Amino acid sequence: MNIFITLDYELFFADFSGSVENSIIRPTNALTSIADHFMIKLNFFVDAGYLVRLKHYKDRYPQLQKDYDLITDQIRTLSQNGHDIQLHIHPHWEDTDYDGTQWQMDTSRYRIHAFSKEETMDIVTRYKEALTELVGDRVFAYRAGGWCIQPFTHLKEALKANKIWLDSTLYEGGYKKNSTHYFDFHNLPKKTFWRFESDPLIEVKNGYFAEVPISSTTVSPLFYIRYALLRKFAKDAHRIMGDGKGVGREGKDNLEMLTKFTPAVASIDGYRISYLQRTLNEYIKYSDKENFVAMGHPKAQTPYSLNGLHKFFADNHTKHHFTTYFEVFHE
Repeated sequence: MNIFITLDYELFFADFSGSVENSIIRPTNALTSIADHFMIKLNFFVDAGYLVRLKHYKDRYPQLQKDYDLITDQIRTLSQNGHDIQLHIHPHWEDTDYDGTQWQMDTSRYRIHAFSKEETMDIVTRYKEALTELVGDRVFAYRAGGWCIQPFTHLKEALKANKIWLDSTLYEGGYKKNSTHYFDFHNLPKKTFWRFESDPLIEVKNGYFAEVPISSTTVSPLFYIRYALLRKFAKDAHRIMGDGKGVGREGKDNLEMLTKFTPAVASIDGYRISYLQRTLNEYIKYSDKENFVAMGHPKAQTPYSLNGLHKFFADNHTKHHFTTYFEVFHE
């Protein structure tokens, strides 16, 4: 089986974005150090809007020049070392400003769909160019910020014009509808690769686009109860490396997780890595499952998750093919 370890390479998006060193650079280095030990290459979906905004402000603020240099040097090094760099878009960077001390995040237009189709074309084009400047003509895959890819018709022409044809956003059972997010991934094809044209949930044999969905499972309320207790009584092992603050869940989301079995992506973040091997085992049972995609975030790594990733690699690196989108799908 092909296994893709994917990382959304980004800051936090609430009141405090976190520092570049602690939320991106250090945890990314920790992750690649583990991967290098097993000669495994990782896939990074880079939040390119952040690059564009850094570039816009860096000549005015020495700290942002430093941050820009750290980020761009690391992205170039990752690519040169064989790790995959692909496109991740959080369009609220278009509305986010720097006040001389910190980023003033405005997430009122969190979804790309809050922008017109003309604006969307401009965003996708500029953001891909920001990555291409760093890694060359290797960018052809996309992951929507916050999984907000629907309706796809809003994005279709912008992605096609920029030769972005592979998506890795969907996951089985995914659903959210609140003040910032909307996505509904019920009834997606029961496959780990398919082609599509105007709707990623509808397979089209010769469609221009392809979907490699994030792998998923279901977790019980007990998982979240255990996690809450571990964060209280085993703080050091479960303290995230990132030093920012994430966008909080809404109350109805927390209630659902504490009362029902809920879909969850295969994740390497924090305590979620505890069900990663179980999720892979579920996929191995089905002979038609050719691809397994796990996702995570450098900012969300903990001592527990890094130890868990080392064990996951040790247990599986001789049994499966850990790989990149560029290696498997680049045309």
